[in-house]
Amino acid sequence: MRKVIMGNHSLSYGAMLSRAQVIAAYPITPQTQVVELLSEMCADGTLDAKFIKVESEHSAMAACLGASMAGARTFTATSAQGLALMHEMLHWAAGGRMPVVMGDINRSMAPGWSIWTDQNDSLSQRDTGWIQFYCSSNQEVVDTVIQAYKVSEKLMIPSMVILDAFALSHTYEVVDIPEQAKVDAYLPPFNPPYRLTPDDPHAFGGLTSSDHYMELRYRLQKDMEKVPALIEETGREYEQMFGRYLGQVENYLCDGAELVLVTSGTAGYTARVAVDELRARGIKAGNLRIKLFRPFPFEPVRSILSKVPKVAVLDRNISYGHHGIFYQEVKSAMYGQPSQPAIFGFIAGLGGRDITRESFKEIADYTLKHDRPEEEIVWIGVKK
Repeated sequence: MRKVIMGNHSLSYGAMLSRAQVIAAYPITPQTQVVELLSEMCADGTLDAKFIKVESEHSAMAACLGASMAGARTFTATSAQGLALMHEMLHWAAGGRMPVVMGDINRSMAPGWSIWTDQNDSLSQRDTGWIQFYCSSNQEVVDTVIQAYKVSEKLMIPSMVILDAFALSHTYEVVDIPEQAKVDAYLPPFNPPYRLTPDDPHAFGGLTSSDHYMELRYRLQKDMEKVPALIEETGREYEQMFGRYLGQVENYLCDGAELVLVTSGTAGYTARVAVDELRARGIKAGNLRIKLFRPFPFEPVRSILSKVPKVAVLDRNISYGHHGIFYQEVKSAMYGQPSQPAIFGFIAGLGGRDITRESFKEIADYTLKHDRPEEEIVWIGVKK
């Protein structure tokens, strides 16, 4: 069934089709429509789930964790300050091996107070042990939520499905809503290896001595390392059933390119248009869009970028005192490789400032004219 829906509602439909059983949430702009629609679905019987209204985002995640411990498939959504308030509970979810799926609408962190998009809210949580997916279209949002449940529940690791505020969250696009029966065939009911039940008591997150703690973290890391291969496996299965492939990255004309733009989120689709226009000018450009950020997709990134002379990484975020975060990750991935391109880092679009085709042309022109960056951070579109 094809429908014209907003990005936020794409998250809602993804959770509904996945048959989430417990939804706990607190409203925050620009996320609110996600849980509003889910509350309506619960009220009218479209979704057989318990909707829990809580007083804060911290409590929303805590409620999801309790439900997950009891064996329920859980969902929540948030943005910016709400995600920051959840920080403690994010560690509990990953460390406790509870496969919660959460939608995060990328919103700039305050102050100054902003409701517009950049990636600092989600990227500041990159070390909490959550899988992170960055989406570029409403269709990708629906599909990724479903895949996220399959991956998370297989490995017992929580997932964030992330999309840009307003540029995607409030933008309407045509979306192919998968048939419920086919989703049920792809995503079986959640059946955790352990759960809270009086018949078989367990403790979750209890005091752990130094004799055991390190092994728990080792197991979490080793299971995280299984995520990329599982995404490829579940992505191919999804493609066979629904005709759409969900992988770790998207390669757009990178083969044989002299310059590759590295992007994420909605900027990745803008970059594709810019690549077409650059090629019309005779510049062999390509775009590598990173869909899976954590765990980082080392193999496809290295495979693609090792074959090109120059790489320009666009970040809609900044790690203050260092650089853009995708730039750091790409440089780290390519360090020590037999063939290393010159890697340039650019920051643009903070606080929702537009990233346009002209932005990418400026990035391409700078990268092609220099052997290496003249400054550690190259800012695009900043008022100086």
